[in-house]
Amino acid sequence: MFNSSYIVFSDKIRHALDNKRPVLALESSVIAQGLPYPVNMELAEKLEDLAESLDVTPATIAIINGKIKIGLNRSDIEKLATEQGLFKVSKRDIPLVIAREGSGGTTVASTSFIASKAGIKVFATGGIGGVHTGGENTFDISADLTELSQTDTVVVSAGPKSIIDLKLTLEYLETHSVPVIGYKTDTCPHFFLGHSKYPVSMKADTVDDIVKIMKLKEKLSLQGGILVVNPLKEEYCLSENEFTDAHTKALQEAREKKIAGNKITPFLLEKINMITSGKSQKANLILLEENVKLASEISKTYSKI
Repeated sequence: MFNSSYIVFSDKIRHALDNKRPVLALESSVIAQGLPYPVNMELAEKLEDLAESLDVTPATIAIINGKIKIGLNRSDIEKLATEQGLFKVSKRDIPLVIAREGSGGTTVASTSFIASKAGIKVFATGGIGGVHTGGENTFDISADLTELSQTDTVVVSAGPKSIIDLKLTLEYLETHSVPVIGYKTDTCPHFFLGHSKYPVSMKADTVDDIVKIMKLKEKLSLQGGILVVNPLKEEYCLSENEFTDAHTKALQEAREKKIAGNKITPFLLEKINMITSGKSQKANLILLEENVKLASEISKTYSKI
């Protein structure tokens, strides 16, 4: 566990970690950049309440006024949910934002890194970043993937976001020795598109199966994380045609407005939600809740062993 004047643990998180109680990391970019107000604030509080109802201590992570905060209070969440111009903090950005005494939401990459350093083993998110369309030529590849290959964290998601090239992302993860464990599925889900045709590394039918893999990985001193993918129920998924139409229109607008870098993902998701009349956002909210439920059970089972 790291200790620094730039790190602030909430009392609840410190108590849970000191007493080896199950703790679940949660990102904050979904609050600061991913969803509109007040949906973002309601979701943040709902996910924390959900974890607590399952006897797991939620640790939402963010940078607030130049400090890495592990465990947020209501005013921190409100700041992330309402303030404009907050940083989207990937791992590379952590020292830059701290140096400016700024505030921002942490991505999958930075949340994984901070959680691992804090001794938090399990992290729940919606979808991970990955290789963007055309990434074999542009090298537009999310830092989420690099961090998964380096950080000993179990990330529970509904797979790579639907705007991501799933085939190339899975190839990248294989190259970097990141196992993709399908929870009750043989194929990797694609966020709010549901199941895909691409196989996972291994199917796990129970939480015990996942924890056994976690423990064996530790005993063998294998560096890097594990991606657990949890498919969204079919009734909430967008159809392929719905998504393709919305994605094409959103990409065209992004090109016209010259939007790129870390602004492209939130822009595309927002536009796709508008075009699908809110269906994609509803799916996003549901899969986040389901991932917190699964991740909480993994954290509890792991802490018992």
